[in-house]
Amino acid sequence: MASVDLSVPPPPSAVAAPPSSHRPGHATIRTRHLALRINVRVLGLTLVALLVLGVVGIWAMTLGSFPIPFMDVARAVLGEGSDDQMFVVRTLRLPRVLSAVLIGMCLAMSGAIFQGLARNPLVSPDIIGIDAGATVVAMVWIISGRPYSLLPVGAFIGAVTAAAIIYGLSWKRGVSASRLILVGIGVGEVIGAFSTYVTLKFPIEVVRPAIVWTMGSIYGSNWRDVQILLGCLIIVTPIAVSLMWKLRALQLGNDAARSLGMSLEAVQGGLIITGCAFAASAVAIAGPIGFVALMIPHIARMIAGPMSGSVLLFTAVLGAIFLLVSDVVGQHYLPVTLPVGVVTAAVGAPYFLFLMYRSAKLNM
Repeated sequence: MASVDLSVPPPPSAVAAPPSSHRPGHATIRTRHLALRINVRVLGLTLVALLVLGVVGIWAMTLGSFPIPFMDVARAVLGEGSDDQMFVVRTLRLPRVLSAVLIGMCLAMSGAIFQGLARNPLVSPDIIGIDAGATVVAMVWIISGRPYSLLPVGAFIGAVTAAAIIYGLSWKRGVSASRLILVGIGVGEVIGAFSTYVTLKFPIEVVRPAIVWTMGSIYGSNWRDVQILLGCLIIVTPIAVSLMWKLRALQLGNDAARSLGMSLEAVQGGLIITGCAFAASAVAIAGPIGFVALMIPHIARMIAGPMSGSVLLFTAVLGAIFLLVSDVVGQHYLPVTLPVGVVTAAVGAPYFLFLMYRSAKLNM
């Protein structure tokens, strides 16, 4: 007897659709050897942020004892205008503005990498001791009179050494976020104590430049500083963007990342070195500037969503805007001129307390 199939065919929506690389809100650009998917929304946010950054940068250069109209500043940047305006804008003010922009980008991207690595928004290179490692080596470098041109190399060595110590002490069949934070704070305090010892050991006239440098300031920035920062960003940013998808995989946990075929130690090491390169470049030029790396990645994720390559670039532009505005406020809008690091600390410390309070409420 022939059997009759009485099963109901699945509705069209239940039938497996052919795989597609298209995602809502994304556009794909394909070439013969490359396929690039772009988050259209984040791209739009980044373009708006870049426009704001350009306006703020020109506005910052209108301020000072020699005021220059907005449009005259814009023309001077492009190489037009009177000799006085060209000298003030291109020689004195433009290097400082560009330094603030590039340092803000470095700090923001460094914070995004370390927060993703630790899976904790309370992590940043200045909180867990990475900046302290770069700072102490840079202080010894300045006090000993070594060439300033090699200061970024020394700061990078200090940052990587501190990161290696923190990572090694935090390792116990993997690295947990809480252990990384606690070990990082402890190592940072030890390094800070050594920095204090260095400042007390040498005569004050020798130590004074290093002490001023540790306040975090971009006063006196020049075109050489811009070249160093720009070189770091050109080299390290593509590497950081390429590692973002692996960083997102790490958010699933170490076991899940291994199940995807990732070499966990190699990926974590690459992310640490990349984050240290950003942080050390900023510290080498401006000294330790606190809380930028803590605040900006958190704000960028709230606006643009989970961290990715495009969100990392948006984070960089937000960091540039924040540090540039902070420098303008400290330079022109307070009763006394303050280093930019003091301004960022005044804004960032309450924000850090807010994040701690919020994290405690979520864990209750």
